[in-house]
Amino acid sequence: MKGLFDFDKNRKWIEDLALVSQVGLTVIGSVLFCLFLGYYLDKWLGFKAIFKILFILLGIIGGGYAAFRQIQERTKDN
Repeated sequence: MKGLFDFDKNRKWIEDLALVSQVGLTVIGSVLFCLFLGYYLDKWLGFKAIFKILFILLGIIGGGYAAFRQIQERTKDN
């Protein structure tokens, strides 16, 4: 089968697409996990939004760092 399913020909851009997808899901997952954690801490301790804001920032920083490490691992081989 030729065209899109010719994996030998299209391997590079398929791997790049997989990396971009993985990085995006890592960042979004980190932020969402921290958002829910902050939400439940605020609810449990009776605060309005202090932990949500704090944990969203931590999620962004952690997700960005994890994404940086994933990209660094991928480009280390090249």
